[in-house]
Order: sequence, then C-alpha cells, then structure tokens
Amino acid sequence: MRAQILGTGYALPSRILSNDELEQMVDTSDEWIVTRTGIKERRICDSNKAASDLGYEAARMAIARAGISPLELDLIVVATVTPDMLFPSTACLIQDMLGAANAAAFDLSAGCTGFIYALAVAERYLVSPNCRHVLVVGVEILSRITDYTDRNTCVLFGDGAGAMVLGKGEGPYGILSTRLGADGKGRDLLYMPAGGSRLPSSVETVANRQHFIKMAGNEVFKFATRVVPDYALRVLKDVGLDTGDVDHVVLHQANIRILQAAAKRLRVPWEKMVVNIDRYGNMSSATVPVAVAEAVEDNRIKTGDLVLMVAFGAGLTMGSVLVRWGRD
Repeated sequence: MRAQILGTGYALPSRILSNDELEQMVDTSDEWIVTRTGIKERRICDSNKAASDLGYEAARMAIARAGISPLELDLIVVATVTPDMLFPSTACLIQDMLGAANAAAFDLSAGCTGFIYALAVAERYLVSPNCRHVLVVGVEILSRITDYTDRNTCVLFGDGAGAMVLGKGEGPYGILSTRLGADGKGRDLLYMPAGGSRLPSSVETVANRQHFIKMAGNEVFKFATRVVPDYALRVLKDVGLDTGDVDHVVLHQANIRILQAAAKRLRVPWEKMVVNIDRYGNMSSATVPVAVAEAVEDNRIKTGDLVLMVAFGAGLTMGSVLVRWGRD
C-alpha cells in the first residue's frame, strides 16, 4: 500500500511585479537581480485576498483533477508561514470554503520545506485504515511580510499556492520514500522577529520593521547547497536508486544558483530540472507544488516517471520526497 498523488492544482495572483518595477522602489536593477537570483518577475496578491483564498483555488483544482468530492477528504494539511491569522488555522478556513465537512484540518509550519513536511504527514496518515484521501496545500502571501525597502530580500519573494490530493494504491506508483530534518541552531538565519509570544506586536515592533522577513542570505545559500544534495541522495538510497534513475528534479525555487549547484553536484542534466523561479520567484512552501502541477499540466511529468522533490527553509528545515508518478 502506497500513498499516491491523485490530482494536482495551483493558483497564482494575476498581478505581476517585474524587476523594472522594483528598480523604481529600491536601489537595484534587472541585470543585478537576474544574475544573482534568476528571477525576472513574481506574482503579488491583491489586498483583498488572503492565504485561504489562494489555497482554496489550488485545492479546488487538485480535487477536480483527482476526481473526488470534497466530502471524501478525511484530512486537510496546509503548509504556510503566512496564515490568514494565528488562529483558527488556514486549513479550517479552506475546509469550510470547500465544504469538506468530513475532514480534519490543521496547519503546519516548516518554512519553505513546509509542503515536503506536509506530504510526509499525509503519507503517514494514509497508512491508517480510517484515512482514504488527504488534501495537502502549500500557500504563501509573502508580499505581506516582505520589506520593500530592503533590496536584498524584496527581490526574492512572491505569492502563490499549490495543492495535491493523495489517496491509497497498491500498484507500483506513489511515494517511495520521504526524509525530513531540522537544524534549530540556524533559526536566526531566516525568520520574522515580531508577532509571536517572544516579541508581541506593538507600536515599537512596527516602527522598527520587525514584522518583515530577515535573512542572512550567504549563510542560507551555504546551508542549501549542502543539504539539498544530501537529502536528495538519502531518499534515493532508501530504495536502491541513484540520480541517473530520476526523470525530474523539483527543488525549492529559492535561487537559480542553488538549483545550478545542486544539478552539478548530483550530476543531473539541466533538462531534468523543473524550473519556474524566473516567473514566480521564491513562494516558500508553494514553490514545489506549483512547479509539479505545472509540469503535470504541460505533460512533462508522465505516468511512470520518477520525480524527486527537495526543499529547505526556515527553522532551519530540510526534506525530500521520492515519487513514482501515477495512480492505480
């Protein structure tokens, strides 16, 4: 019995924030951004939309493509660091919007690795005889916590949502292996200082711009180039395969240089790398599911393909999932 991916979906805001527009906001240039990050544009949510709205759109697409009813969902797991509010969970909001009355629902926070963590959780739940279908959503409205006066971070982030519906299968398809990890010593390398119980919101925290993403870019880059190949190889080793067996590699879309370094270290041809960072930037927990959903929609990922997903993020966290694409 394996957890199989039955359907994928994604949702992206219509508004595009280009590098040319950012040139008017901070001291930067299109050439500087593209050379260092590979990003040409990113999507930005309208002020009247929140994480639940984008997550709902992605979820509806995934459910339709899975060919099930929302009432058949037993669990909804939403990976996000930008929930509508601290509580209730965004997963509960999406459950109500879908009319998925039979599903339990909760949020999961693991930074940009959130969707990988959520897939691993879904797989474990599907082992239970009482669980048949799980909806996993990765959604972020990072524009709400991006400091558009900080040229080192504001060029990186965008908004979006991706979703997958998982079910049970007995054939050769499905999740073959998952690996999760964390290193809390790096908690100050990527974080938002205020808004929690450590530093509650106040006039001072707002004035000091402590409700925005803070990142030590060089340190995160070094962390990523170390853990991505490691966690890619771990799931492959679990099932006796190597990188030559992989058809598609979907890495967290944080920086084109990280993708290039990973491809080189893993000896994976660039044409096997699924890349959309140029169009969407870093959407945190939404990057992997959006990239996968687009590749499925374009018929790039086909039944029988071996798909490797790897991500890293705040925490620091890291994780990987290996899937034989298809369903019974």
